[in-house]
Amino acid sequence: MATALENPHPVVDLERVTKSFGARLVVDALSLQVPRGACFGLLGPNGAGKTTALRMVYGVTRPDSGSIRVFGIDVGSDPRQVRSRLGVTLQENALIEPLTPVENLAVFGRFHLLTEREIRSRTEELLDFLELRSHADVPVRALSGGFQRRLSIAQSLMNRPELLILDEPTTGLDPAVRISLWSRVDQLRALGTTVLLTTHYMEEAERLCDQLVILDGGKAVAQGSPEELIDRVLAAEALELDVRPEEDAAIVAAFGAKRSLRAGSRLILYADDAGELALRLREQRPEHRARAVRRTNLEDVFLALTGAQLEFGA
Repeated sequence: MATALENPHPVVDLERVTKSFGARLVVDALSLQVPRGACFGLLGPNGAGKTTALRMVYGVTRPDSGSIRVFGIDVGSDPRQVRSRLGVTLQENALIEPLTPVENLAVFGRFHLLTEREIRSRTEELLDFLELRSHADVPVRALSGGFQRRLSIAQSLMNRPELLILDEPTTGLDPAVRISLWSRVDQLRALGTTVLLTTHYMEEAERLCDQLVILDGGKAVAQGSPEELIDRVLAAEALELDVRPEEDAAIVAAFGAKRSLRAGSRLILYADDAGELALRLREQRPEHRARAVRRTNLEDVFLALTGAQLEFGA
């Protein structure tokens, strides 16, 4: 995983940002900094405030309190200048369905006040970069979901943004398309683009993100790199067992795991060496067979911190 560039000034700086809709508190005193050149992820269960936080960053939603600076600019004071330097891919594609990808990109280029020459040049680059050339002249309504998603990301790149905001960019796509888009994000970061994303795919977060914030109830409950979060919250490895809930306490006490979680019908024990734990289990409690010995992942951390399984949606 690449590390953030050395420039110490954050591209995005939120300080104690709060947002409510009516009586519902959606974002609660959220503070975070997105370093230049990093890929920074927001994770959380449905309703945790992820999309609202993004909408405040690109100036569509105003915070009730706190400060938001992007490129050192107060978003509330000069949202137009901020938006001219960033690109946004929303959860839902915002495409003109009767038009082709080339025509959609032209419309978006004019929105950013690019010249016709710049639009033609940038369109050619993006058709190749997002592998859209084979369908460049096909109406959007006839494109598959994967091609429509590629086009949505291409639109957000027309103005060569310094900051790319991706709200669940690969939800619903097949694994091959998802992996292809991950490689494009890597290429953009190699060119110096900062990326801020939300995702429900733990593999995606581990693969792309230098830093993560996990939100729950609008609050940041943990922040760090994927590796730091796993080490800080749980342990390096996990042992999964099928045991009755009433046996949990005795097994945890007997084997001294660093942390344990109940997930459905399974008890998960976390330790630095889960293989050694499995051997001891087989010797001392042969009636309980280990179902899996594996590396601890971000989904374990998410479950430990929020008590929720990840679900897809806003």
